[in-house]
Amino acid sequence: MFIVCKLLILILVLTLHGRVQGGKIIGGHKAMPHSRPYMALLEQRTQNVVKYCGAFLLSEDFVMTAAHCQAESYNVILGFHKFSEKEKQNISVDQAFPHKAYNATGYKNDIMLLKLRSKARFNKNVTSIDLADQGDGSLPKSCFVSGWGRNDKNKPHMSRELMEVNVTLIDDKFCALQNFYCSKGETGPAEGDSGGPLVCEDGKAYGVVSSKYKKSLTTYVKISDYRDWIDFIMNI
Repeated sequence: MFIVCKLLILILVLTLHGRVQGGKIIGGHKAMPHSRPYMALLEQRTQNVVKYCGAFLLSEDFVMTAAHCQAESYNVILGFHKFSEKEKQNISVDQAFPHKAYNATGYKNDIMLLKLRSKARFNKNVTSIDLADQGDGSLPKSCFVSGWGRNDKNKPHMSRELMEVNVTLIDDKFCALQNFYCSKGETGPAEGDSGGPLVCEDGKAYGVVSSKYKKSLTTYVKISDYRDWIDFIMNI
């Protein structure tokens, strides 16, 4: 088991994925262990390459992530805070549902649902998060993001434990037109955090971590604009 954990950490050092660049869960802090039981690490495999994104649990059999985290196959890891923990749930993905209107150039509609091959076992460390409703489209005032992505812009590897940071959303015309929320500043999500949730004051997920725009804005797909699509996919 020790060898397996060391190998996993080595892989994580070498294989970040995600469009979020520059900003980092820097200026943030370690999350309280197991305080974010909806958080998931998404392992993506394409040929012999393994990369990682963030994700979050919506139900026993669905997780949400970013559409730019697409791969040939996936493994969802649940129920851990540090990589060294033994009590994890590893669940493969039965079917991926990237948004059909996803634009890989501008990252519009950068949202994807993954149906798990077997149901997640809910417990104190694994549970789902509620999503913002269509009526929750106004700009939230207090939000944070969590993830295992880079926490040092000068080092290429991911954090070995879950980090989080508060972000302040801004009222921006470009973001509104693209169905994004946006935050500005040096702190925030980084490589490896793409696909994780933007969680706001009422404890709901309001956005999906997407990308950087002109190196100054971090964008989050606005979940409330996609509720009809989400509900349709989850009820197929």
